[in-house]
Amino acid sequence: MISRRGALAGLVAAPMLSRAGFAAEPVKVGVIIPLSGGAGRQGQDVTNAITSMAALINAEGGVMGRPVELVVRDDESTPAIGVAKANELASAGVAVVIEGWNSPVTLAMQSVLARANVLDITMISKADGILTSAANPLAIRLNSANAQDAAVIAKYLGSKWKTGRLVFVTENDAYGNGAQQGIEAEMKKQGVGLTVAQTLKFPFPQTDFRVEVTSIRDAKPDVVVSINANEGAGLPAFLQQYAQANVGAQVICSVGTVSPSVIETAGPSANGLISADVYFPDAEPFASNPENKRFVAQMQKQFKTDPDKFGALGAASLQVWAKAVEQVKTFERKAVAGAIRGQEIKGTIFGDVRFDERGQMSQTYEVFTVKDGKIVVLPS
Repeated sequence: MISRRGALAGLVAAPMLSRAGFAAEPVKVGVIIPLSGGAGRQGQDVTNAITSMAALINAEGGVMGRPVELVVRDDESTPAIGVAKANELASAGVAVVIEGWNSPVTLAMQSVLARANVLDITMISKADGILTSAANPLAIRLNSANAQDAAVIAKYLGSKWKTGRLVFVTENDAYGNGAQQGIEAEMKKQGVGLTVAQTLKFPFPQTDFRVEVTSIRDAKPDVVVSINANEGAGLPAFLQQYAQANVGAQVICSVGTVSPSVIETAGPSANGLISADVYFPDAEPFASNPENKRFVAQMQKQFKTDPDKFGALGAASLQVWAKAVEQVKTFERKAVAGAIRGQEIKGTIFGDVRFDERGQMSQTYEVFTVKDGKIVVLPS
């Protein structure tokens, strides 16, 4: 585990080293993500990944001849704090803000950054409203959306259960409620015969799920769908408490919530869960992608670790922005957004990627399970 001190030390060192040989002033790139609290470890890991990408970009001459300097702020997974940090970075003169672990925080920051005429790129937050809100008409997001994820989960449910009882354990916020609504809508659309026996809702910081686990056992489900974005504490705690109760029903975790740290923290309790995701550094098509190989090597060099999906999304957010700036030869928000939204960006960590007209990056999913503490991609 990389300590917060270690993560922030990396942030200082990489830009300082990379400025050598540059005559121009650095271009400031804002990063807003949790660095403390339940999602703090994941936020630190994402920040390290963005730092590695900044080092790669600076080693190749920076962006329009200027070195990237990261200005990182901790949103503490709290909308009001996220708004304060967004205002702070806008005042600091950043050219872009890369943000977003918790959807409520992202949604709260959008209007602040738009009013300040600062380009806002969401790397991870999933709520569908992020791309449809009038608060940010130039929205861009790299992570998959709830609506995209829902189709994948519903398809897997339909392939394994023709009928039966399902229990949702859902984070009670824009992300969790949107994810559940999407899965239920896709189940109906795909003709999945499962009946929702119960929905149990909980706040993002919750780590004691004994009451919920008892309710699940009483409901006698065939399958449990967990929608829990608190990878640092909440999801591992749920998996451990669920395993201890010996309920027996299969657990399906929502897309993108099962990070390596979840598996590490949950231990044997994570074995057998099912989920899906969009990035695996050692699997194709990523293993043979030169940009991904370069990025993974830089992460190993700087931080002695491989990136997870969240880190890859953070790094790719910076990479996509830098490529768009080089294309339009300006840092101006509208021009850069126009080079991304509805366009294809070639040569990224994720390969050649396309963004739709709303700013959503396309994704390819793989379903996986956890076996002996390792992610195992299932045959498609």
